[in-house]
Amino acid sequence: MITPQEASAKTLEICRLAPVVPVLVIEDASIARPLAEALVAGGLPALEVTLRTPAALDVIAAMAEVEGGVVGAGTVLTPEDVAKAKAAGARFAVSPGATDKLCAACEAADLPLLPGAATATEAMMLLERGYTTAKFFPAETSGGAPALKAIGAPLPQITFCPTGGVSPKNAPDYLALSNTVCVGGSWVAPGDKVKAGDWAGIEALAREAAKLAR
Repeated sequence: MITPQEASAKTLEICRLAPVVPVLVIEDASIARPLAEALVAGGLPALEVTLRTPAALDVIAAMAEVEGGVVGAGTVLTPEDVAKAKAAGARFAVSPGATDKLCAACEAADLPLLPGAATATEAMMLLERGYTTAKFFPAETSGGAPALKAIGAPLPQITFCPTGGVSPKNAPDYLALSNTVCVGGSWVAPGDKVKAGDWAGIEALAREAAKLAR
């Protein structure tokens, strides 16, 4: 059992590992290990594997064995997702939003949750439960860095990881905010390089992302 306060402290610790958390949608579990190794070698140890493909749980299991990596499950929506992600080896969970059932399931499973919020009201509801580390999602369509800055003014207690439409171009705008600890993005593992097995190219992209200031 983990409390919301403990969950937030743990997710904040994970988010502090690097300025970018790769958001990964992987169809083929056989590439999971070399992909994770490339990202970790490039300086991005925290990895979010979204539960959007049939292979996702196998991908998490494979990446969980990579030394230096901290793999989490993204798009966690239900208590069933929580149980499966935990069993596969996920060390944290990420959700686009938050419900009482989902939060309770993660707490009971001792799985730190990075819950999503896009408005001040949603952020306040998380804060009321005890969560002080959250995902700002979908970041760009919710107003981008200016919106997140505005939310931070009355709610400085909450630290965010903005995700959704974040790119190398706008990531510095988010990372410059006092209430942003890291960003989530898929650009460090583009589909063409993943399909081609261009692990050196992905490692190079990861190295560039790891240099982003925050």
